[in-house]
Amino acid sequence: MDFRCGYVSILGRPNVGKSTLLNKLVGQKISIVSPKPQTTRNIVTGILNQKDLQVIFLDTPGIHKSKNSLDRYMEKSIQKSLEGIDLILYMLDGTKRFFQEDIDEIKAFCAGETPVVILVSKIDDTTFEKLYPELAKLNSIQNVQEIIPFSSFNGKNLDVIKETIKKFMPISPAMYPTDTVTDVSERFIASEIIREKALWLLQQEIPHGIAVEIEKFEQKDKITKISATIYCEKDNHKKIIIGNAGSTLKKIGEESRKDIERMLNQKVFLELWVKVKERWRDSDILSSNLGYDKRDIG
Repeated sequence: MDFRCGYVSILGRPNVGKSTLLNKLVGQKISIVSPKPQTTRNIVTGILNQKDLQVIFLDTPGIHKSKNSLDRYMEKSIQKSLEGIDLILYMLDGTKRFFQEDIDEIKAFCAGETPVVILVSKIDDTTFEKLYPELAKLNSIQNVQEIIPFSSFNGKNLDVIKETIKKFMPISPAMYPTDTVTDVSERFIASEIIREKALWLLQQEIPHGIAVEIEKFEQKDKITKISATIYCEKDNHKKIIIGNAGSTLKKIGEESRKDIERMLNQKVFLELWVKVKERWRDSDILSSNLGYDKRDIG
């Protein structure tokens, strides 16, 4: 039996469910999920392993127009994710209308050499009557390999997605050990988990202009000690993140610690701080200091 291995880039607008799909396909939490757009800032590699297949996924930031230094970093991340890949999965939100700019963007990708499969997410949250006219809009796009409606929530057609991906993977030995699910560090995933919990708990109270920096990550036999700083852009945001008598920050810490303990499979001591770095997203230097360095992606 021939072994297949290749690279797949997951593209689409912010908040269409790219990170949720990645986690489902890999079978483990790799990329964070929140109700806010532009949650994913770095290209996160998730790896699907089967007996005759390895797929390396690149989960990219959502496609959007650049407004600041962080946005420009995210835009360059998307461009980087398209280099040397074997398949593009372009995701659309099945609960929303497909606009002409979506169609034009997919057409642009289909005009390239890399095959494109369209995935329509969240079909568990809509009806056939609403979805059908939107799917019909996709018929005008030439060179689309397949269109697959699916649901990460109930698992519908996830197996179809996996089988479809497999068809486009070249015959090749595995690029990573077959027990590997990601090539990002535990330290990075820990920082992303903290950011995810903050985004969920704060919801609309502050913009998504927060970043997390791990100051200390010490792993010992029975416990991992982590010290992390949550950065925000304004003093009033800092007060909201901390909450009344520290209640919100304590909740962020508790929820983060549980997920990090599951990831590391051991006890975690987590210490959180909140600091203000005004307009950090507008500064190449501050963005770089907080882990979003355009030099890292070419």
